[in-house]
Amino acid sequence: MMSAMLYIVATPIGNLDDISVRAISVLKSVDLILAEDTRHSKKLLSHLDISTPLKAFHDHNERDKTQAIISELNAGQSIALISDAGTPLISDPGYVLVAEAKKAGIQVSPIPGPSALIAALSVAGLASDHFTFFGFLPSKQAARIKVLQSLVSRTETSIYYESPKRILATMTDMLSVLGKERKVCLAKELTKAFETIHTGNIPSLIEYLTVDANHQKGEFVVIVSGVDKSDTLEGEAILDTLLPILCTEMGASKAAKLAAKITGIDKKHCYQRAIDL
Repeated sequence: MMSAMLYIVATPIGNLDDISVRAISVLKSVDLILAEDTRHSKKLLSHLDISTPLKAFHDHNERDKTQAIISELNAGQSIALISDAGTPLISDPGYVLVAEAKKAGIQVSPIPGPSALIAALSVAGLASDHFTFFGFLPSKQAARIKVLQSLVSRTETSIYYESPKRILATMTDMLSVLGKERKVCLAKELTKAFETIHTGNIPSLIEYLTVDANHQKGEFVVIVSGVDKSDTLEGEAILDTLLPILCTEMGASKAAKLAAKITGIDKKHCYQRAIDL
């Protein structure tokens, strides 16, 4: 019998055979399983012949239920947290609970396994030695474009999640902000029957999405390549020459905005360089 332990258990993102032996053992042995959607998780637990009690724990009740769960853990209960798919806390509920459990001195143990972003990155064919995960892109276009503009001069690979309702709009915005040549990977339905992974330039991916409406269905992992470091160095060299000239003709803010358009370097970086002159 386990005691006073919170387990963060990764579950399959599609193929049920991807559950680990250790995850099954933990889910069978704990006193309680917290699930994002109990109806969804019951199917997995039934498939695995697991009859451990199940409670709902999701974005809408996490803060309200956390202290009661901490009390159960302090009373010696062992509890496992699972999400609908993949590793909990990665764009899923659980952060508040884990943070409070650690504050309370309760041991928190990871049971590693599937993660959509890592699975997609491993097969994208894009640089994987240095990357940043940003979660879901903003739903509103203005906010989304602002985020995409921050990628213009980033050299590391960037990873996002996107819904089927917005994937075409997102790719269209990417084209307008990042241009035709930036390499992107769209990965959806990973480990499922209709698993699809496409890596190419943005126009080719937009063509793929529009040629058949079914291609827009499914939850997407969007992986964006960084800019070439040599291009960044060249842009910085141009900026060194350009900014002093612009700043003699206009204010730092306008000079930075114009320099950003010319070099592709982030406007905030250009502005900081301008005011440092």
